[in-house]
Amino acid sequence: MCRNIRQLHNFDPPATSDEVRAAALQYVRKVSGSTKPSQANQAAFDEAVEAVAHATAHLLEHLTTTAPPKDREVERQKARERNAVRFGTPA
Repeated sequence: MCRNIRQLHNFDPPATSDEVRAAALQYVRKVSGSTKPSQANQAAFDEAVEAVAHATAHLLEHLTTTAPPKDREVERQKARERNAVRFGTPA
């Protein structure tokens, strides 16, 4: 999976439409192999991003969990610590 696509489920506050669209854009870029499509492919690219964003939003609305919501700042710090161990940089 693309490293730039982040988990969006079970956060407080919930994922915003901008976060959902950013994840959809990263997914479509990864699948298409293109970060900037040609003019000939732009419409198909944009349509795919909107379809994936819609499907993602639908999924997030319908997922259920008994786990308590995660705190974004705590999760961000955990990621920094994992990267520090992985890449040998300060957290």
